[in-house]
Amino acid sequence: MTLLTSEIVDFFYTFLWPMVRISAFLLVAPIFSISVVNIRIRIVIAFFLTLTVYPLHQWQNINPLSSFGLSTFFSEAIIGLLMGLIAQVVVAAVVVAGQSIANAVGLGMANMMDPNLGNVPVISQFFIIISTLVFLINSGHLILTGLLLETFNYFPVGFSLNVGDLYGKFIPWSSMIFLGALLIAIPVIVAMLFLNIGVGIITRAAPSLNIFAIGFPAFLFGGFLFLLISIPVITNRIEWIWLRSFIIIRNIYGIS
Repeated sequence: MTLLTSEIVDFFYTFLWPMVRISAFLLVAPIFSISVVNIRIRIVIAFFLTLTVYPLHQWQNINPLSSFGLSTFFSEAIIGLLMGLIAQVVVAAVVVAGQSIANAVGLGMANMMDPNLGNVPVISQFFIIISTLVFLINSGHLILTGLLLETFNYFPVGFSLNVGDLYGKFIPWSSMIFLGALLIAIPVIVAMLFLNIGVGIITRAAPSLNIFAIGFPAFLFGGFLFLLISIPVITNRIEWIWLRSFIIIRNIYGIS
């Protein structure tokens, strides 16, 4: 019985660390972090992913209650969380692009309650659906999971992690929130700019026309028309940002 107890404790001390990294990743990663995937499902996914990677490596037996164990716990959590945050930058870029287009079209007040992001414009919600479909079509969930499991080769448990170096590489990537939003929204924004100029010229030529009676329907109809025409371009740019995020993860974690 004593031998069995010691084996169980040793297994727990080695099994805990990869599961911490994987659980932290599932906490913030796209798809896995949505409210539909509740805590129980995430725990089951983390458990089976840990079982998958556990026989492939030699794990250190670290006491989680020791000072080194606490340091290892935070290091493992940071590695998983940061990978999820890198992917969440793409979602944030899509939301900002939707907000920009909604304000230009005149739907800035038309919001929907998203259980994951709070109140977001309806166009942002539409872009999130497109982004999710593009992510799944390109097997993004499998790519991210594979990259996560690959980090155990480059950042083994107990590795002395330089957190500042990781965050220093992540900060430049966070600018993709605004750059990606600009790339996604610029076709519709530019088209709406010309439509605004046209309505302004019409109003100047015929001051008796009611700008509010003409402008709002014109912006709404024109905005949806330009959005419909631009969907193929928007989809390609969302796909490019997703692929770019996978490359950034490889560069930050040194995965060859």
